[in-house]
Amino acid sequence: MKSVFLGPILRLIYRPWAEGVEHVPAEGGAILAGNHLTVVDSFFMPLVLDRKVSFLAKSDYFTERGVKGWFKRVFFGGMGNVPVDRSGGRASEAALRTAVQILESGELLGIYPEGTRSPDGRLYRGKTGVARMALEARVPVVPVAMIGTAEMQPAGRIIPKRMRPGIKFGPPLDFSRYYGMETDRHVLRSVTDEIMYALMELSGQEYVDVYAATVKARAADAKDA
Repeated sequence: MKSVFLGPILRLIYRPWAEGVEHVPAEGGAILAGNHLTVVDSFFMPLVLDRKVSFLAKSDYFTERGVKGWFKRVFFGGMGNVPVDRSGGRASEAALRTAVQILESGELLGIYPEGTRSPDGRLYRGKTGVARMALEARVPVVPVAMIGTAEMQPAGRIIPKRMRPGIKFGPPLDFSRYYGMETDRHVLRSVTDEIMYALMELSGQEYVDVYAATVKARAADAKDA
């Protein structure tokens, strides 16, 4: 569930606005696929909806000891985060299985197809995990564009600036024509690209056909050189 304390506080201070909430199914599983600009995206997206939204979060947030670890468990758990191992390999497959279980139980799953926050505000190539989830769970994908959150919380800023963020929900994308084809990598890429195109149209961001993680790695290498 949303944090009992944090939700009302965020609504009062930041007054987020929303468009297209009617596109989110009133019941049943669905993926909310968003662009990812900053940490607070996962806080504001669920605030404008009446339904619970689950996110897959790094298990490290839930295993830290001491008072700080307790706070993280309460905080991230209260915001609807589900702990998963995101280290890759078999862990990635386990995370996907968790996501499918959430969807098949009729819940909403929030996910960022780019896989990491945008390094510069542009929209980057999506990873195909979102397509696998949608096809295996047989659920629609609702594109979600976060507006203004990058300006609210630029890199290095802990407390977001006091300004109104926006959340725009687009019409659900139906991929039923591909059901049963979730192992076809060409289908997965096609579905993912369709999702990213819808996100580009909704957010107005410039699209870059490169993974955001690759851009960040190149920047880190150049800095170390």
